[in-house]
Amino acid sequence: MGLQLIETREALRQAIDEEMTRDGRVFILGEEVGEYNGAYKVTKGLLAKWGPERVIDTPIAENGFAGLAIGAAQTGLRPIVEFMSWNFSFVAADQLISNACKAHYMSGGRFSVPVVFRGPNGAAAQVSCQHSHCVEAIYGNLPGFIVIAPGNPYDAKGLLKSAIRSNNPVIFLENELDYGDKMEIPTEEYLVPIGKAKVIREGKHITLISYSRMLKACRAAADVLAQEGIQVEIIDLRTIKPLDIATVAHSVRKTHRCVLVEEGHIFAGISAELGFQIMEHCFDDLDAPLQRVCQRETPMPYSKMLERETLPNQERILAALRETLR
Repeated sequence: MGLQLIETREALRQAIDEEMTRDGRVFILGEEVGEYNGAYKVTKGLLAKWGPERVIDTPIAENGFAGLAIGAAQTGLRPIVEFMSWNFSFVAADQLISNACKAHYMSGGRFSVPVVFRGPNGAAAQVSCQHSHCVEAIYGNLPGFIVIAPGNPYDAKGLLKSAIRSNNPVIFLENELDYGDKMEIPTEEYLVPIGKAKVIREGKHITLISYSRMLKACRAAADVLAQEGIQVEIIDLRTIKPLDIATVAHSVRKTHRCVLVEEGHIFAGISAELGFQIMEHCFDDLDAPLQRVCQRETPMPYSKMLERETLPNQERILAALRETLR
């Protein structure tokens, strides 16, 4: 098996290109996906290869092109919608909330909605409060959606290919600051299964659970404790919904301690749900209270210094790890 060193944006592009090659029903639409090659260059070169019938530049009208994609999916096509930012998906909230995730149920199973909604989620670098939302808890609350948040190029490609092949609507969350991350991935085709978390670092003292770009801060904090002889096991959720509680529970039963990290807000967040499920499955195995490290309960500031204080970081994760060891 050959290997190639590529960025996350290229891994995503390969996934889209390969699925468009495999299945003529797959097409992509969104703002600037064609002539401009995508706001973050994920779709670079696809318009030249596939033409404007399968790489469709849209007006600035998220409610319109999200609705178009949902209708296309119900007629048998397999659209990929790029939101330039997941913050802009709120303009399409009615289509997403009232139609995409409910059409299969409301039609008595007669209509499937095989559509992928993808784009950058969460904070970038000083984009302030109207461009920094984490949407996983919002859309994860809605039955019918699959929610995926890859943390590296390998998973980004394999999970996006699986998402495109799914017959259910998928919320696919990337991050602007991760598009340039590089990793060796296979040159051959592969898939990453939806709904399966991964232990990305073995340990025996504490379980540390996160996803997407917060994994970098988790690794950094684990490196510090490793120098003190403390082995932190890190789990990358990869798929947020459906949640792989089996992998999580297996780790917690081994380490007896757990810290949960997410970029989103602490109230009613992913860590709140995951923490409750850990209590359900592992209450008697815990030797210390669960710890959460999340975004502080404030709109995202524009100031770089205040932004850093608002978001989870290595220092806050390290403090939570030390607290659970007390």
